[in-house]
Amino acid sequence: MSSTSNPSTHHTSTIGAIGAPSRRNTELALLVFAVVIPVFAYANVGLAIDGSVPSGLLSYGLGLGLLAGVAHLVVRKFAPYADPLLLPLATLLNGLGLVCIWRLDQSKLLQSLPNFFTAAPRQLLYTALGIALFAVVLIFLKDHRVLQRYTYISMFTALILLVLPLVPGLGANIYGAKIWINIPGLGSLQPGEFAKIALAVFFAGYLMVKRDALALASRRFMGLYLPRGRDLGPILVVWVISILILVFETDLGTSLLFFGMFVIMLYVATERTSWIVFGLLMSAAGAVGVGSVEPHVHQRVEAWLNPLHEWKLSRQGVYGHSEQSMEALWAFGSGGTLGSGWGQGHSDLIKFAANSDFILATFGEELGLAGIMAILIVYALIVERGVRTALAARDPFGKLLAVGLSGAFALQVFVVSGGVMGLIPLTGMTMPFMAYGGSSVLANWALIGILIRISDTARRPAPAPVSNPDAEMTQVVRP
Repeated sequence: MSSTSNPSTHHTSTIGAIGAPSRRNTELALLVFAVVIPVFAYANVGLAIDGSVPSGLLSYGLGLGLLAGVAHLVVRKFAPYADPLLLPLATLLNGLGLVCIWRLDQSKLLQSLPNFFTAAPRQLLYTALGIALFAVVLIFLKDHRVLQRYTYISMFTALILLVLPLVPGLGANIYGAKIWINIPGLGSLQPGEFAKIALAVFFAGYLMVKRDALALASRRFMGLYLPRGRDLGPILVVWVISILILVFETDLGTSLLFFGMFVIMLYVATERTSWIVFGLLMSAAGAVGVGSVEPHVHQRVEAWLNPLHEWKLSRQGVYGHSEQSMEALWAFGSGGTLGSGWGQGHSDLIKFAANSDFILATFGEELGLAGIMAILIVYALIVERGVRTALAARDPFGKLLAVGLSGAFALQVFVVSGGVMGLIPLTGMTMPFMAYGGSSVLANWALIGILIRISDTARRPAPAPVSNPDAEMTQVVRP
């Protein structure tokens, strides 16, 4: 009787059960480590190259710390219940990438090349712009479900971004790939990096509406439930678009990224293993077909299958694609288990794209297998937190969008690292956050911003129930 005679006690315990920690202090502590580790790496590079601490160490540390602090304050204010790991992990990768790019800027061999320029200051500017875009996403995107209204607008936006590099006078063909556009005063931009976010929004909105129809099976074959013929339309359309990208832009990486992201989201929406099988078969058929007829893609495949032969031809003056691949493999081999140490490798022999497409080779040589595994674990943690966010999301659109963005991020890491390590043919994509390139940095910071917004909504505690005096009075007099 005494327990029921005090309704305020019961009401207080209810609020305590609903409340949840924001974990922002945890995020701040992890951010300190995410800034300190690249600062020590920066000092290590300077000591290895010149025997002295770099003069720009203080400005680099303050700059990276300031950017990380601004991002943290934005999260604390506008997404207080967001996942505490996403921002520190992205900051750590971005900071290490800046150090590696600066380390390659100090190479005498690269400085002797006619098209050399110091890339680290530009990358720091791109990082600042990326974190500004990250802040804009969190400030103005109050609820990720708003994006569902723009499902088909996102599709048209993605198509326009993909077509832009083919526009005469605007697109640029750089080393065989037509995936760039020239912007006066800003240099080249890769629209495909932003198209992946727009396509993820479109796929999430489309599959949320059509998932019941796509999950229906017409017959069973070899243990798989085959989809109905009329439902094969969406995957056929995306397959054709990815093939067209591969043909007209000669961009294997973007084609694999978009089609793979769609198949992952399709599987999550329908829970049908048959879609995965169909996706893999169609992807393999398209890659083999285009690789046999498109010269640029065919040369990349040949360089992957027999890199040493291609490298020998390039030494004899015959154009080949594998000299950089061979240098990257030798860099990984010479790094061994623990690496040669920051600033003490010879990955600058890769020359062109050493700080962008092949930046992982520098980490492999100077940090060794242990360092590469640590970096890949950091990437895997970002993907894991994205998938965890999808599992915690309360709405189907948020679940699909988080899975799509995480899947696209994971596919890009796999495609780039697999190409540099010789697992698959080279694609020309850049390693997220670490490689030099403004488009990649901006797009991936926006991607992290959207994931943080979804995680904030998913982890936000439910509102406390409104107290009802009548109900409390009834509870008091109940025997």
